[in-house]
Amino acid sequence: MTIDVIELRNFYSNRLGVMARRLINRGIVGHWPNAHGLRVLGLGYSTPYLGLFRKDSDRCLAFMPAAQGVLKWPTARPTLSTLVEECSLPLPDAAVDRILIVHALEMSDDPDGLMRELWRVLAPSGRLMAIVPNRGGVWARTDTTPFGHGRPYSRSQIADLLRRCWFTPVNWSDALFLPPVGHQWMLQSAPAWERIGAAMSLPFAGVHIVEATKEVVRAMPVRRERTRLIPALQPVLVPSRMEQPTEADSATVKALPRPR
Repeated sequence: MTIDVIELRNFYSNRLGVMARRLINRGIVGHWPNAHGLRVLGLGYSTPYLGLFRKDSDRCLAFMPAAQGVLKWPTARPTLSTLVEECSLPLPDAAVDRILIVHALEMSDDPDGLMRELWRVLAPSGRLMAIVPNRGGVWARTDTTPFGHGRPYSRSQIADLLRRCWFTPVNWSDALFLPPVGHQWMLQSAPAWERIGAAMSLPFAGVHIVEATKEVVRAMPVRRERTRLIPALQPVLVPSRMEQPTEADSATVKALPRPR
């Protein structure tokens, strides 16, 4: 089920959404400290996180799927966001160096097609980062946040999807160990929840943060065809069956004059 872009904006405007963005931003910066001189693409509702790279990057774009809707971003500057079909991005091959996926993979009806399209537009030396709801986390079990919509993933499921679509997972981390409760006292203890959860590798984090590289040279299965030996037969002349002479033929033969 796809969540509307207005609901996503409203979530990131309240206190719980602000804290979620802050905690996930820490995980993103841990993998990508900067994007100086790089071309960055955000797919889904990635605008709360693209602000980390907009100033330093060479170009920063926000693509929002058609089923989700689009909002102007940034609000007070020239627009960098657009509405797209997720399996047909308006970019040439190898056009971007970094791709950030947020609220897109779990909402997609065709995740394999989406990932293969991202493989096409990613440069050979580029990297992809996906923020995906954790199947075993508390956030995926409640629909009061965007992370409770769509299809959540386990680590093995994400890894299988990436490898199936020609990516190699290289780095993993988790975020949102605190329960999805917007009370002030819970939000104040959020840093402690994150430290304890990361130190103890607790399995109930709200989201997985996975970084992957593009496989440029892929092993293609080679199937050797079995050679069928067909004997070459020489053509032979088959004598035709001799027909018995009729009475008319016999009479004609008798009427012919004999040679002298």
